[in-house]
Parts: sequence; C-alpha cells; structure tokens
Amino acid sequence: MRTTLRAATVSGLLTVALTAVAMPAGAGAASPSPTRRVDLEHPVFTHPTHITNPLFPIASTDQGLMLGAEGDVGLRQEVTLLDRTRTIRWGGQDIEAVVSQFVAQGDGQILEVATDYFAQADDGSVWYLGEDVTNYEDGLPTNHDGSWLAGRDGPGGMIMPAHPEPGDVYRPENIPGLVLEETTVLQTDLTVEGPTGEVHGAILVQERPMGGDLEQKLYAPGYGEFTASVPASFEAVATAVAIPTDAIGGGAPPALDRLADSAGALYEAGAAGSWSDLAALAGDARQAWESLAAAAEVPPLLDDQATGALDAVDGAIGRRSRAELREAAVELQQATLDLQMQYEDIDVVDVGRVGAWQRQEAVDRAAGDAGGVRSDRVIIATILDRISG
Repeated sequence: MRTTLRAATVSGLLTVALTAVAMPAGAGAASPSPTRRVDLEHPVFTHPTHITNPLFPIASTDQGLMLGAEGDVGLRQEVTLLDRTRTIRWGGQDIEAVVSQFVAQGDGQILEVATDYFAQADDGSVWYLGEDVTNYEDGLPTNHDGSWLAGRDGPGGMIMPAHPEPGDVYRPENIPGLVLEETTVLQTDLTVEGPTGEVHGAILVQERPMGGDLEQKLYAPGYGEFTASVPASFEAVATAVAIPTDAIGGGAPPALDRLADSAGALYEAGAAGSWSDLAALAGDARQAWESLAAAAEVPPLLDDQATGALDAVDGAIGRRSRAELREAAVELQQATLDLQMQYEDIDVVDVGRVGAWQRQEAVDRAAGDAGGVRSDRVIIATILDRISG
C-alpha cells in the first residue's frame, strides 16, 4: 500500500523548512550566534515524566502522523505515546522515562519500529534516554542498529533545551562509536503553517548525525518535530496531524462516516462486483469526500492523501483491475482513519487500522507478495502493542 500524496506537495516538502517560515520583525536571527554547548551540565530529574517543554510535548501527544517521501518512495511515520513508563538508571539516578513508539513505513512496507525513552530535567530541558530499534527489509528484521540505552551504553542526550537560542548546540545522541548526533539551533520565534492554522514560536535546527547527511528540522509548540528534510537524499516529511493539538472531537462528521462506508464497500465488492456498480460506489465515495471537504477544514496533507486514494480508485476502475481496486480501497480506508484522528479516540482509530491492515494482508496474499504479507503482520503487531489495554 502506498502513501498517496500529490507530487507537488512532496517536492514542496523538501524546502518547507526554509520557505514555509515567516519570521516576525526582529524575531530569531538570520544566522546563529557563536556556537555554545548547552548540554554539558549533568541534569537532575525530580519529576521526569512531567514534560512541559512546549517544543517537545511527547508526554501529552497521543499520536502524531508525518507524511512525505524519499525520492519516489512515499513515507509515513507514526509516533504514539504508550501507556507505560520505564525506569532507567543513569548518573546515579533512577529516572522514570516516558515511552513512545515510532513506526516508519515506505510505500506501505515496514521500515523501522522503535521504542523511545524521554524525560524532562528540572531546568525544563528534555532528554533522550535511549531507544530499542528494529529495522526491517521485505518484512523481515535485519538488525537493531541505532539501539542504545543511557547508563548502559553511555550518557543520555539533550533533545530539546529549556529555552533554545540561535547558536545553541547539543547532542540528542551522545555515544561516540555507537550513536552520535549534534544539533545546532539556527532560528527561533518562527511562525509556521500547521495542519489547522498558523503555529507561533517554532524553531529551526540543523542536525548532523554520525556518518550521515545534514538534516534540517522544524520544532513547533504543541507538535514537537514538525518537519524534517534531508536534501542530499531527497527525503522530507511534515506533520499531517497531531492529537490532541489538532483534535476537534464530537464524533466523526456524517460525510466522513459515509466515506469510510464507501471504502469498505469498494473493497468487498471489488472481488466480484459489476463494474457499473463499482463505478457507482466510487461516485458515492467522491460525493462523500466533497461534502466533507466543503463542511470541514481538512489538514492539507490528509486532503492530498484522501484525494490521491480516490484517484487511485477511479484509475483502477478505468483499467478494470480488481487487484488494484481492492488495494486502492484499502488506501482509502487508511486515509479515512487518518481523518478520524481529529474526531475519535486514538485507540478507536488504531482498532480500525488493524482491520485495514488485515485487508491489506489479504490483498498481498492474493498477489503472492510474501514480503508484503510479512510486513503487514509486523504493522498489525505494532498497532496492537500500542492500543491501551
């Protein structure tokens, strides 16, 4: 299954960190002041899970979704707060860390699953205390490169200063020979265009990973990591939606429910339904989408994703390809679930995602795609792991 985005949107993401930034007069700095390390003091953690730093609100973000591309491969990244903590001993302290799950997909195939650990120091800075990583290829685990733990392998790393200023330098990962990443703050007090409107107080940073290419990122209040781009590899992702920052609540609009029903009907009828009936179902889906788009302010990247899935449905019907149609119907179902994030509890959305990925597994099995089936099963397992209870 592909992450469907318009080509213009994907190419635009490559420069969003520079061109989507509007600075108020006198804010930030065009170039950083002389660099200074701000992570040299040994942090003290009295209430480590009480993370209040607005630029890294990991403890209060139920789920964030980023979409983008690396070359012509569609990228999808999900970060979900887990309902558990982990105690990590570092520097003579037992630190209770917030736990989050990171899942990365490329063209619907699993790329990486990581469990990350974070804590806030008493000065308001947020520290990265390790991650357990599994990297995948063709649905199979290949290695655990990137895994580390503070206290076991080396020190923790500051991932967000309490009060970042241009020229600040810190290391989110700080174990030479294992993981090393240095970040420099380039600009502060920026205004960026978010999924549901302008966001003030963002910062622009440059990251230099060990043995990797330079990366630019925006961090924004209420979101944390907001955009990330690696120009050398034509890779860019941007926040599509984050909950609760972009939450609306009140249950899904009727048009969104109709769109979800149409996606399910297209999948079920796609195996044997008449092409005239399938065209009618596609028309119903398009009408439901147009009603939703007219009645609600849809986040731009979710708009692109849903429109791309509807176009894929129409294309499959035009080519009389049942296999393509069923896959496009699953893409549409996934797009509706992402749209439901603003209205439903995240656990409810994730339960729906399990069903969608089970359908994708059936599509891949019918196509004889063993790697796809393995990947689907890994994704299902990661979603089940994060559903509370």
